Amino acid sequence: MKVLKIFAALLLVLCMLFSLCSCFDKNDNVFYAGDDGGEFTASKKKKEKSVVVEGDLEIHFLELGNKYTGDCTYIKAGDTDILIDAGSKVSSVKTIDSYISQYVTDKVIEYVIVTHAHLDHYAGFATNEKTDSLFDLYECKNIIDFSQITSGKEKQSSYKNYIRERDDEIKKGAAHYTADKCIEMGGDFDLGDGIVLTVLDSYYYYNRAKSENDHSVCTMLSDGKNSYLFTGDLEAEGEEKLVEMNELPEVKLYKAGHHGSKTSSSDKLLRVIKPEIVCVCCCCGSSEYTDIPESQFPTQQFIDRIAPYTDAVYVTTLCVDYEKGKIESMNGNITVRSIDGEVSVICSASSDKLKDTKWFKNNRIIPKAWQKQ
Repeated sequence: MKVLKIFAALLLVLCMLFSLCSCFDKNDNVFYAGDDGGEFTASKKKKEKSVVVEGDLEIHFLELGNKYTGDCTYIKAGDTDILIDAGSKVSSVKTIDSYISQYVTDKVIEYVIVTHAHLDHYAGFATNEKTDSLFDLYECKNIIDFSQITSGKEKQSSYKNYIRERDDEIKKGAAHYTADKCIEMGGDFDLGDGIVLTVLDSYYYYNRAKSENDHSVCTMLSDGKNSYLFTGDLEAEGEEKLVEMNELPEVKLYKAGHHGSKTSSSDKLLRVIKPEIVCVCCCCGSSEYTDIPESQFPTQQFIDRIAPYTDAVYVTTLCVDYEKGKIESMNGNITVRSIDGEVSVICSASSDKLKDTKWFKNNRIIPKAWQKQ
């Protein structure tokens, strides 16, 4: 009887050891379920990946819940929360809040960056006095915004709303820096754990541009191994100055300038940054700005210029019927995740690259560079 008990005990131990070992693959990685139910790998030293742990980096490109093109990028850098822009309309405040509240559980955003004074980028910060803005819903520690506006902007109601909401947040204790002031301070914000947020220098921080887009605050994130570039709606002339005034590295991620327009993502910029992943925040195929199909976001010209560098292009939303306001997710909310410097892309909807979507096949000409892939 004693022998049988010993044998049973040894068998139980062996089963436990086998179960433990099966959690690891041959590369000593442990698999965890991603937020979308998929899987990704991480070092076995990471005990849980349902939330970002200190030192990791997540960049989220948000869908905004309507047919209008706009930008909103939420970044989780270790314990630091960053929000870049909050378009497209005031109605998007609820959509953005619902998404970021699952990450910003303390209701504190360390850095808010407002790239320029266009409604599709700052509507969520520019509500009227009877409607809560994101400044009302969250405590914002630091606000970084544009140094210049085009002539006449100061008379527009949305701009006046933004200034009132921003200044109320400053009165409550937020630090405020315009882009040119950030450059005077050195441009770098150390977020800890090797992650640095850099405000890049730009000619139109100091000079008034013809287009509001060229006033965009341009930023770079670096986790030591990879760089991630955000240029707002900067256009070709501004991009040329950006290249001249900064030592830009090749980047792991580039948020497509101006929603994938034909006037941004110029050859001069792309030749320097050589992006590996490109995320486009737009309502794909929308006639909001033009009825010319090839000029609707993302444009054929943008696609042709990006193609030699990467086919890893992802787009948030698809416009099904602009007049009826019918939209659906293309890739949905797009998350670019860096764990120990290893980068992956997770989409809340389809994971198809732009070139593999039905919309692309029906509406765009595939570049030669993508025909080989």
